[in-house]
Amino acid sequence: MTRSLLAALGKVPGLRPATPSTTHIGSRVPWNLDSLAVGINHGFIEIRVVALALPLPPVLREAEAAVHMAVRDTRWKDARLRLVVTDIDAAAFTPLDHAGDAAA
Repeated sequence: MTRSLLAALGKVPGLRPATPSTTHIGSRVPWNLDSLAVGINHGFIEIRVVALALPLPPVLREAEAAVHMAVRDTRWKDARLRLVVTDIDAAAFTPLDHAGDAAA
């Protein structure tokens, strides 16, 4: 189920799983560190994420819809979902360079 949730989240631009380490040491761990961002319990799913884009509400709504689709035919279809934004990447605050904008 964790793989399915991560796959669904991976299709949502603007979010990534919140992992404990992105250093070279973390790359030596023999399991997928992204799986540590997912908690599944009886009737409850929690996914910790880092926001890569703003504004957050539409990004989180898209993630919520993707996760609900991933669990719709499973025993977790009625589970409560919590998306926890643990951090906002600095790139989310960088204005996009829009083609065609007039130079000042």
